[in-house]
Amino acid sequence: MKTTSTLFKHDMFCLRPSSLDAQSIAADVYDRTCRTSFDQPGFCVVNVGDTIGSVAFRQLMADIKREMAAIHSLKTGKTLIYLSVARFDQQESTKPHLDGGPDECFLMLGYEPSEIESEIEISDYTKCAFDLGLTPKEFMAKHNPMFKAGHEMLRPYTTRVVCFSPSSFQIVCINNSSAPFSSSSAHWQGTLHTAKILAPDESKRRVINSTMIASAAPGSIDQVDEATLNHFIHTSEVKRRGYDKSHLKDDV
Repeated sequence: MKTTSTLFKHDMFCLRPSSLDAQSIAADVYDRTCRTSFDQPGFCVVNVGDTIGSVAFRQLMADIKREMAAIHSLKTGKTLIYLSVARFDQQESTKPHLDGGPDECFLMLGYEPSEIESEIEISDYTKCAFDLGLTPKEFMAKHNPMFKAGHEMLRPYTTRVVCFSPSSFQIVCINNSSAPFSSSSAHWQGTLHTAKILAPDESKRRVINSTMIASAAPGSIDQVDEATLNHFIHTSEVKRRGYDKSHLKDDV
């Protein structure tokens, strides 16, 4: 995928922590992901190696979310809540897109080691919209990157995540917001994400542990209850069957 990366050096978004301390990882992730201006990338990749194990990996994701909620409370007086959690095998290439969510939310995606080669790109569509004098929602309406013209417009704002490695456990956090920029009122500034699957193979797995997390008023309750979160952390189930893949069976 031909891209131009001019906004951030790789060490701004490629993280390899020396320890699996959730508090310190959360601080690094929060600064890079939950941005309210354009001096941070709006995403990051946390490579935690290849020995942690799947359940411990998902527990680490939950621990990082908890620590990020504490940071968010100190900085804004608000909290962070889960909107969804899911575990699935994803082997479909995508165009630049947002996942459906509220104006201020982010994705915490836990990629497990896989033999399936893939690439990830992040497009700073809110910066592009700002430069054009548009809100993010106006940009998506006028220059939808699902179509070629909009996609090409985002090229100078697109970064290929060169440190993404299918051989490791990685947490990829992506600001998925659509709030407008304001110099007087801080709002999260979102990005679009793209995946390219180089050689899909239904006999293999590309497991993503997907969570969507939103900024919410203090005292708001997670939309994912404790039992569901516990199941997400400990289950061996992987969703594979879909409307376009009715021949596949879920792993259990």
